[in-house]
Amino acid sequence: MGISLIDWYFGAPRRAYGLICLACVLMLAFGLYLQHVVGLEPCPMCIVQRYALVLVALFTGLAGAFRNRGLQITGGLLALVSAIGGAYTAAAQSWLQWYPPEVVSCGRDLYGMIETFPLKRALPMIFRGGGDCSKVDWSLFGLTLANWSFVAFTVLSLLLITLLVRSRRAR
Repeated sequence: MGISLIDWYFGAPRRAYGLICLACVLMLAFGLYLQHVVGLEPCPMCIVQRYALVLVALFTGLAGAFRNRGLQITGGLLALVSAIGGAYTAAAQSWLQWYPPEVVSCGRDLYGMIETFPLKRALPMIFRGGGDCSKVDWSLFGLTLANWSFVAFTVLSLLLITLLVRSRRAR
């Protein structure tokens, strides 16, 4: 009798955390591709979602690197909090896209910030992004990037919850 895919995945928490970390890195790479190759300018909420994804990757990578169950659970919990924060931000951005405000005040464009402000003030603004949070620049199967981001963070959260519950039962 063969091992099921679910048992293969959840049976080895370090492997599961490593695969979640890899998925996050691939999603970050896709976001950078859309920004630097396709030319989509990330908005401030997109930047926050990227930070959340970096944190999930970092915490799951660390959880997968250690054999200590306590460190794995701590990394899993921190990754879960980050994923929930990313899902919340993606949901808020999706809401803005569905019901855009009459006046948009999400941030300045990159070149305007650099030309207008000294570098000391411009750098923090750059990391906040520069696009309109309610603008839909890209979609796939009728879902925007914010919608897909929400789906991804929700799936990550569910995987992390399952890993944490299984770790607790294994104790």
